[in-house]
Amino acid sequence: MSGVLDKNRDEQNEGYNHNSKDNHARGPAAHRQPRISRRGFLKTGAVAAAMGVMGAIVGPPKAAKAVIDLGYRNSYIHEMHYTPVPKGQWSKLKPKVDYGGASVRFVEHNDQWLGTTQIVGNIEKTNEDDGGFPLAIRGLLGEKSKYGFVSQAIRYPLGDALMLPTQEISKPEIVGGTPKPEKLPIPDPEQMSQHMKDLAYYLRADEVGIGKMPPYGYYKSVMNPPEGAYAAGIVSLETPYENVPVTESLPYVICVAVEQHLETYMASTGYDGISLEQSFRSYHATANISVVIAQYIRNLGYQARAHHFGNYEAVMGPCLIAAGMGELTRTGDCVAHPRMGFRNKVAAVTTDLPLVPDKPIDFGMLDFCRVCMKCAENCPAEAITQDKDPVAFNGYLRWNTDAKKCAEFRTGNEEGVNCGRCVKVCPWNSKEASWFHDAGIWIGSKGEAASSLLKSIDDMFGYGTEEVTRYKWWLEWPELYKIRVPGQ
Repeated sequence: MSGVLDKNRDEQNEGYNHNSKDNHARGPAAHRQPRISRRGFLKTGAVAAAMGVMGAIVGPPKAAKAVIDLGYRNSYIHEMHYTPVPKGQWSKLKPKVDYGGASVRFVEHNDQWLGTTQIVGNIEKTNEDDGGFPLAIRGLLGEKSKYGFVSQAIRYPLGDALMLPTQEISKPEIVGGTPKPEKLPIPDPEQMSQHMKDLAYYLRADEVGIGKMPPYGYYKSVMNPPEGAYAAGIVSLETPYENVPVTESLPYVICVAVEQHLETYMASTGYDGISLEQSFRSYHATANISVVIAQYIRNLGYQARAHHFGNYEAVMGPCLIAAGMGELTRTGDCVAHPRMGFRNKVAAVTTDLPLVPDKPIDFGMLDFCRVCMKCAENCPAEAITQDKDPVAFNGYLRWNTDAKKCAEFRTGNEEGVNCGRCVKVCPWNSKEASWFHDAGIWIGSKGEAASSLLKSIDDMFGYGTEEVTRYKWWLEWPELYKIRVPGQ
């Protein structure tokens, strides 16, 4: 690959490959930033001394721990009310939620806001087939995108291996079903909420939250066969689908997240073959967790439906925000978690099991996204807006990603399979666990000025734009990446 550093510089930067040609192609500013050895920084503290940040963060790891801040913070959300989260709902297996270093506030539910997302009008439910990938299936993004989407699993051999078992647990009788006739009594919904979180962590979720299900959290209609069946090659492109109305309306949603592997992303370009499998691995894991939880709840006599990559009826963005799992970001409807960013994949279970919902959270993501723009600068499709502020979209405020541009690049990519470049470069996603990075995230959650400081440090170290070659464990199969369009 062009732009690989020479041996001496590679050793100096501990295996970090700052691929300048690639960075220039995907963001003119990305390759011009000065680079500093991270180990050298931590030994000398030179940058801290130069920028005067150590005094601001009070040095030790304890300063970077998550806190509850009940004060007014941001003019954009000046109508919000911050209150402590109820005690007793957290898991026994994980009694302290890991927010990394972020300063987290809990937000009350109301009709004008979903978390820190302002509602400015009537939010209409959407149809599943309006999404970017269904547009590719329908041929509306061109023949290359159409055949690129349905061949993505087989163009990287690990993809097919992960997709097939996910589809096996996508059947209606697996994601849904009839509850047992006898309802077991639930005298303490708070205890049951804690129990559901214990179960999710026991099943190897990295994070879990419980939300009050927003009515617009459901699709208006879904595809039958579902989108995932086309992606996995279970059904052919010639198979017509029908739009099936979603009639379910349950009061609670349990959201589970599994991280995409950090070191693998650090070694990846963000759009090579393994980038897709990062998604598929986490989709498969969350699918397993969600179907087990849903069946368990039905065994208790209550309604429950799993929603995962192979068979969604719920839209994950509003569900995650309602469950206290994150905030909207510059990347459209992607929701970032305080510790994981959006380097994760999620599934959900909707249910009428008596539960106590968590509160939505605010950790300053809106402020950070206003000033950062690394995802927009490095997007190979130029699909992410560089507007400073969110704009009205379907009754709420968000940054508008061009879903068609995004889907067209992801389905048509022949330098790899699909794309996760925005995941790779986001400063919230790309950090190893350490007190120093926790402190940086703490800074980044303290408003626009602090966010600018974190962005500057992030650029100085080259986070997100590097390829850490010593972490690369997988094989790529570039001879398989070419998209074969019939008749061409």
